[in-house]
Amino acid sequence: MRLSTVILPIYRWSDGGRDAWQRAEQLGFHTAYTYDHLSWRTFREGPWFGAVPTLTAAAAATTRMRLGTLVTSPNFRHPVTLAKDLITLDDVSGGRVTLGIGAGGNGFDATALGQEPWTPRERADRFGEFVPLLDRLLSEPAVTHEGAHYSAVEARNIPGCVQRPRLPFAVAATGPRGLKLAARHGQAWVTTGDPKLFESGTPAQSQEALRGQIGKLGAACAEIDREVNEIDKVLLTGFTPERSGPLESLDAFVDFAGKHFALGFDEIVLHAPIPDSDFAADVKVFERVATEAMAQLTP
Repeated sequence: MRLSTVILPIYRWSDGGRDAWQRAEQLGFHTAYTYDHLSWRTFREGPWFGAVPTLTAAAAATTRMRLGTLVTSPNFRHPVTLAKDLITLDDVSGGRVTLGIGAGGNGFDATALGQEPWTPRERADRFGEFVPLLDRLLSEPAVTHEGAHYSAVEARNIPGCVQRPRLPFAVAATGPRGLKLAARHGQAWVTTGDPKLFESGTPAQSQEALRGQIGKLGAACAEIDREVNEIDKVLLTGFTPERSGPLESLDAFVDFAGKHFALGFDEIVLHAPIPDSDFAADVKVFERVATEAMAQLTP
């Protein structure tokens, strides 16, 4: 059982950015992730920095904690250039990077480069080509590929990742095609729950939906003769009916986490508190959860 956090890239490095990442390490989080967007939802009108440079700075400012994206998508990324950035980041961090990766959505990223937003089928098609090609680029010294959406011509990635055969993928997916990618390429699987339950569902309904998602991941693994227990299950909180409820108190989090660890999750991810936002929470409670909760959950 692991507890991790998300630090949104909204702080200048010299004015809170460095401190936020160093504090996360001091609190003992297993991994600190950041979102990989060009801008995001209600934060669009304010500061928002790039994920890879932020993680590179965080790698230089920390020593033990793992780092990652939650999640990167094809919306504005190309596998060839992303692979080069990731190999560099993995090197700077000394092999502490996890790539969270998903199909993307219809937010600002979907049109920032001037394109029309892709349909759900187009996103799935691109994701289905993006992940296997990125896997090869991070694992092989030279790659040539001609696909429907992405190409690589003798793309060199020497010396490769510090982590072998490559840095781990945490694949975000709930649909059948995405779950098959998670089963084949993922060292972890990420979910935010069932979005249909966010507004009007109950915690019990959410937990049942999450149980069903884990079951579908297991079925996808069985199709390729892979043990589902080989894949870590990661829950990004804040998007289930409980919303910010788990950070109302230490006891509330222990209750929430205990139920979700019992479902089969290996890692729970909390957003670092941001005042006057959907992620507003008491910093003192957040820090108590980070330092005390896991001891109460360990058998």
